[in-house]
Amino acid sequence: MQRRTFLRSTAVAALAAVPLTTSLSGSASAADIPVATLAQLQSAINSAAPGDRIVVADGTYTVPSGSAIDITGKNGTAAAQITIVSKTRGGAVLRGERGFVLSGSSNITLSGFSFRQSTTMEIPANCSAIRLTRNDFQLADTGDPYWLVVRADDTKIDRNHFHDKTTAGIFIVVDGSGPTAMAQNLHIFRNHFSDHSFTGANGGEPIRLGVSSRALSGAHAVVEYNLFERCDGDPEAISVKSSDNTIRYNTVRDSRGGIVLRHGNRSVVESNHLIGGTDGVRIYGNDHRIVNNYLSGLSGRALVIGSGTTRDHNSGETEDERRGNDACDRAVIVHNSLIGNTGMLSGETRAYAPQDVTVADNLLVGDSGSLVAMGATSGFTWQTNLLWGAAANGNIPSGGFTRADPLLSQGADGVLRLSPGSPAIGAATLSGAAVTEDIDGDQRGSARDIGADEYATTPALRHPLTAADVGPNAA
Repeated sequence: MQRRTFLRSTAVAALAAVPLTTSLSGSASAADIPVATLAQLQSAINSAAPGDRIVVADGTYTVPSGSAIDITGKNGTAAAQITIVSKTRGGAVLRGERGFVLSGSSNITLSGFSFRQSTTMEIPANCSAIRLTRNDFQLADTGDPYWLVVRADDTKIDRNHFHDKTTAGIFIVVDGSGPTAMAQNLHIFRNHFSDHSFTGANGGEPIRLGVSSRALSGAHAVVEYNLFERCDGDPEAISVKSSDNTIRYNTVRDSRGGIVLRHGNRSVVESNHLIGGTDGVRIYGNDHRIVNNYLSGLSGRALVIGSGTTRDHNSGETEDERRGNDACDRAVIVHNSLIGNTGMLSGETRAYAPQDVTVADNLLVGDSGSLVAMGATSGFTWQTNLLWGAAANGNIPSGGFTRADPLLSQGADGVLRLSPGSPAIGAATLSGAAVTEDIDGDQRGSARDIGADEYATTPALRHPLTAADVGPNAA
């Protein structure tokens, strides 16, 4: 039986290698350009060259109505960004109707600002390689504005804090050019999303990747290592409405919203912690992978394999048809742990049943209701799932599970993991799953364990995220 010692996941190593080119230590370089007024800032931007670093003095800058801080036709390079940075993190506060307005620009970094304007900030499709890092977003809490709209390829949004909104509107919307395209290769990481308290039925997502008209377009976005706390503005904390995205290593805690693949195909939801909120993971569309997720203490539905108003979205359907639900087909749902949720693994009752889904090597533990409550299904494969607790088995086929105490032990981070002698150890059987590591970043080896955790005697490499791990001051 394989045990891990010091191996770290390639994803963790890759993220650690992301260069932090926007250090706010205050050490000046030859290209530093200090500014202390809006006029000086605009002048410095107008004459900026690759490698320049415009340093904005601390203070409050109110942009007059009808005006903006214009970044047009400015192009750094991958090795020499044009950086506009607050002298200290959060020290330069931008107020007024609009702040930075970008057009036709690339390789621009905006860092360390407190954004307090009243209208949406946009990264348009005619830009590329724009980075927003270590900023604090708390736009005016009125109306129904989106706070940040991204239409440009190769955008990075990292180590920001989006917080405190009581009205409808979304923190980050990702679209693209025209009516159907998606921005490509977006990277959203190490951000903190907190305290969206809008009480409407929907319309207050922290992140929305696409919209129904863009569902069939591949975005290839990566959303990882973000923390969501008290995000109650919508049942969807991460709403995916496009294809070919990766949602991994995020923590959603004490939030109404969950991770929802609402439209689109071929996305991966991997190694996320959803703890103590309402909803967990809900999936529609085709060919998704749901692997290594830890869903615990949720008062709503932990994992939903969705039914549809249509079998498959297609380019010829009407607008109303596109807005409907696409039945979940050919998903692989493997190595997830569902522990102590009110609703565990469930389905729905729309006209088109999910089909050809594999549900294998998952751990389900609960003491009330039914562990599995699927609606109609077609061609499902149920294999080597481990069930335990006072809850009824539900309608899982008898050959698709065993029932035994998994011998869980709670760690200092609150996560329940396998302990020595657990019947889950080495018991996974799904071949071709290609799940090389667990939620903690431990290598699974050839004898894989059931559930999100692979038993190990060494400390976990990943844990549920805390506020210290994300936001403007994160490493």
